[in-house]
Amino acid sequence: MRVLLLLLIVGVAGGVYSMSGKGRDRSDVGDRFASAPSQEDLSPDDPRRITGDTRIIMIAAEWCGYCRKQQKDFEQAGVRYRVLDYDQAEGKQASNALGTRGVPITVIGQNVVAGYRPDQLDAHLRPLGYDVY
Repeated sequence: MRVLLLLLIVGVAGGVYSMSGKGRDRSDVGDRFASAPSQEDLSPDDPRRITGDTRIIMIAAEWCGYCRKQQKDFEQAGVRYRVLDYDQAEGKQASNALGTRGVPITVIGQNVVAGYRPDQLDAHLRPLGYDVY
């Protein structure tokens, strides 16, 4: 009985651990956005309502080192994009509408890249004519 209880406790703790994102490969971040919902299904604060197929919005924070690095990469490559400040109402609402946490969050057309992920960013930017990474 004690062994069963111990296994149950370990199983629950393991589930919480893996749900937190610690100790696992984070390359799947952003995959839940693979098929974008229709415009009618989007929240009014969802930035995908205004990005269409080609516009780019980055939700960033001044204190975020990865945000600054990505912005520098974008500026060097001449990427045209709009920044929403995560610490302001518009940025926070956009982040909440996407169901994401943390920054940077980059919306490229209808694609969402959560985090600083050069490979994913590149996959969505190249079709738009940008050579960033």
